[in-house]
Amino acid sequence: MHIGMRHIRYFAAVAEELHFRRAAERLNVSQPALSRAIRHIEQEIGVSLFERSNRHVALTRAGATFLRGCSTALAYMDGAVDQAQKTATGEKGHLVVGYTDIAIAGRLPQILKSFRQRYPEVTLEPRHDYTRAQLNAVEAGALDVGFVTGPVAAEGLASLAVQHDGFIVVLYGSHPLAKQREIALADLAGEPFVLGTTANWTYYHDHLYRLCREAGFEPRVVQQASNSEGIFGLIACEMGISVQATSIENCLRKGLKTRPLRDCAATVPTVAVWNQDTLSPVKQRFIDFLAEQAEDLVG
Repeated sequence: MHIGMRHIRYFAAVAEELHFRRAAERLNVSQPALSRAIRHIEQEIGVSLFERSNRHVALTRAGATFLRGCSTALAYMDGAVDQAQKTATGEKGHLVVGYTDIAIAGRLPQILKSFRQRYPEVTLEPRHDYTRAQLNAVEAGALDVGFVTGPVAAEGLASLAVQHDGFIVVLYGSHPLAKQREIALADLAGEPFVLGTTANWTYYHDHLYRLCREAGFEPRVVQQASNSEGIFGLIACEMGISVQATSIENCLRKGLKTRPLRDCAATVPTVAVWNQDTLSPVKQRFIDFLAEQAEDLVG
């Protein structure tokens, strides 16, 4: 059977107008060409679709049934075209997005929420992981965009800062230093530290250890945990104190206290990172979205 989408659109126009001249004008084709197309359909399926007279055009019962099927086919095709166009422009697709504890405690939730509101047909798959693991996954193509502790310098990877955190001291409520409004970093020289595991928190520790060395000491680490929740739990057990990024305060455990560091202007950046060699339309759309808002995000 040789009936294409053009024939179906011609038939639907005549069925809706019930007038060959008006349908031809609507389709921007000649009336004889339209009449030939309708006869072709009727010959192919072997039934009459219209009752015709000099003054009257009406659908037959078979024509009414055929119209319902054609309407479904046209809606499906129009939807398929729309979805294909949105996929090509990055308005539809799937993104795997990595994040660290600091990223998800900070501005990342608002970033993803705003992106989903603008592009509701893009599905996001967030995955928690540490900075080094995310960088490896981005390089391998297993992760579209990672939100990691920066700075990042790796061949083939591009990055954009989305957040800058200062540093806070996290203490249990009865700790003597909790009575102070601000704490000098040097005052922590003799304190037991609770930090993230060395293997996984390397990028954050680079920032923290540099600060401590500038203050004249090395952190005395007595406990390590794999994530922020574990760090806070150990502090709540009064096993030590910690120095964390300010955004982590949004996830603080009940009973713990935070204090700003005195005379500390240093910050730790969270950056979006992606592989320049594997840019899909939807990934480019997400990167453009981040760049568009970069001034507000970093401010």
